[in-house]
Amino acid sequence: MTDIEFHRKIRSYVRRDGRMTEAQKLAYHEYWPSFGLTIDNGKINFEQVFQRKAPTILEIGFGSGQSLLSTARLQADINFVAIEMHLPGIGALLLGMQRQKINNIRVYYADAVEVMEQCIPENSLDGIQIFFPDPWRKRKHHKRRLIQTEFATLLSSRLKVGGTVHLATDWEDYALHMMKVLSEIPTLTNLVGDKQFADRSGGRPIITKFEQRGLRSGRQIYELQFSKNDFSRNIS
Repeated sequence: MTDIEFHRKIRSYVRRDGRMTEAQKLAYHEYWPSFGLTIDNGKINFEQVFQRKAPTILEIGFGSGQSLLSTARLQADINFVAIEMHLPGIGALLLGMQRQKINNIRVYYADAVEVMEQCIPENSLDGIQIFFPDPWRKRKHHKRRLIQTEFATLLSSRLKVGGTVHLATDWEDYALHMMKVLSEIPTLTNLVGDKQFADRSGGRPIITKFEQRGLRSGRQIYELQFSKNDFSRNIS
């Protein structure tokens, strides 16, 4: 499958510009020049961008950024690269960074597939986290789900050996789909055992409003944690 065919088949999220509050706008204009990243800059050099050498985790679709802010504050020794297509969400994240004096996050306002392909070097990330991606609940829309074999393979290629993919969803059928997809990627190993879902991890330190809605509706939260293995060793 060519890159063009891949993009036609799946995109990470639909761009939704929405409306930022005045505080978010001010934070965006002040913070974006220092903390924003663009696809036009090509492959990212984490050490240059963060001005330090540290483990790097990438988050796709951070919403309003509350969970990411909490994680980045608690893990100040880790670099976080974040991707979001919702401009008010980016404004909220940058406002939170401003108010909480957090500086270990960098942000892309772009499609995650394009960022992964064009900007993230192979074997460079210590972790990738995707929490509550759009479940596309109607069966006819399942092909639009982000977690598909091609994208999971792309994610794995950007991880270091030992790096982790951490997913969460509150829709059971999407959780089972995710489990099937990741379990079939030969370079990924389920950290808690074959076909097993993980317990809630410290990578999600707070329960967001979005997650609370799912819980109030009686839905279970499913987490998946897979690690990149040394596939070359496995087949030698």
